[in-house]
Amino acid sequence: MRHALIVAGPTCSGKSALALALAQRLGGTIVNADSMQVYRELRIVTARPTPSEEALIPHALYGIRPAAEPGSAAWWRGAALNAMDQASGIPILCGGTGLYLAALTQGLSPVPDVPAAARAEARALLTAIGPGALHAHLAESDPATAATLRPTDPQRLARAWEVLLATGRGLAAWQAQPAAPAPWRFRMILLDPPRPALRTAIEGRFAAMLAQGAPEEVSALLALGLEPAHPAMRAHGVPELAAMLRGEVSLAVAAERAVLATGRYTKRQATWFRHRPPVPREATHTIHARFAGPEQFSERDWRDIEEFIISPPFDP
Repeated sequence: MRHALIVAGPTCSGKSALALALAQRLGGTIVNADSMQVYRELRIVTARPTPSEEALIPHALYGIRPAAEPGSAAWWRGAALNAMDQASGIPILCGGTGLYLAALTQGLSPVPDVPAAARAEARALLTAIGPGALHAHLAESDPATAATLRPTDPQRLARAWEVLLATGRGLAAWQAQPAAPAPWRFRMILLDPPRPALRTAIEGRFAAMLAQGAPEEVSALLALGLEPAHPAMRAHGVPELAAMLRGEVSLAVAAERAVLATGRYTKRQATWFRHRPPVPREATHTIHARFAGPEQFSERDWRDIEEFIISPPFDP
C-alpha cells in the first residue's frame, strides 16, 4: 500500500509554507485540499501558492475549476486520488477543508449523481426563501439530515434538498451506508497555533490581499453573475468585499468583518480536526505553533518530523 502525507490546520496556520518546505526536503508533489483554492478566479482572496512557489515544486488541483462550476467532496476526492497516482514523489495533501480530507481517507457513501434539474430546483428554492426557511422545510421532510446541518449553511442545505429531490431518500440515509477508504496509508501533520497568533496572521494576510488586488479580483467574480449561495461567492473575504464594492460598507468595515468571519471559521476548523480527525490520532503529529518558515525548526526538529513521516506502520 502506498503512503501519503497530509498537512492540515486552520486558515493562516502556515500549511502551504510547511508543505512546500517538506516537499523540498522529501521530494514530493503538493496536492490542494482546500475547497476554495480549486477555483481559477480566486488566486488572491484564497491565498493560493504564488507562481514562483508553484515553479519550485509540482502542485496539483490549484485553480483548476471555473468559479461557475461548484466543486464537491466527491469530485475533489476523485481528482485528488488521480493526482496522487500521478504524483512525483510522495503526495502531500495540503489544506484545511476537513470534510474533503475525511472523504479522501475514510471514503464517501454511495450518494447517486444528482441531475442538473434537481440541483437547479434546490438552488432556486434556496434563493427564493433563504437558508432558514429551507432548513425548516428539510426538518419536515428529512429530519435526520436537518439535525446535522446549521440553518446558516446554505450550500449544504441546498445539497441535502437536491439529494432528497433526486433520490427520494435523505442525505443522512445515504451517508449511513458504508464507504470504502482510499487505498493509501496516511500520516498527518496538524498545525494548531494559539488563537492570538492566528488572529494576527489573519489580519496581516487580509491587508496583504488588499494590497495585491483582492477588491479587483472580487469585482471580476461579481461580474460572472453567480448566486450569493454559490460556493465561490462564499470564500472568505468575498461577501465583505462585495458589500464594499456595492457601496454598502467602507473598506475598513469590510476588512474588519472579513477578519472576524475568518477567525470564526478557524474555530470551526479546529473543532473539526479535534473531533473528526481524518486519520487516527497515532498517525497525527501536532505542532502547537504557526509555521512561519523553515528557519523556525532546528535540524533536529526536521529530523524528528521526517522520522515520524516514515515510521511504522506508515510504510507499506
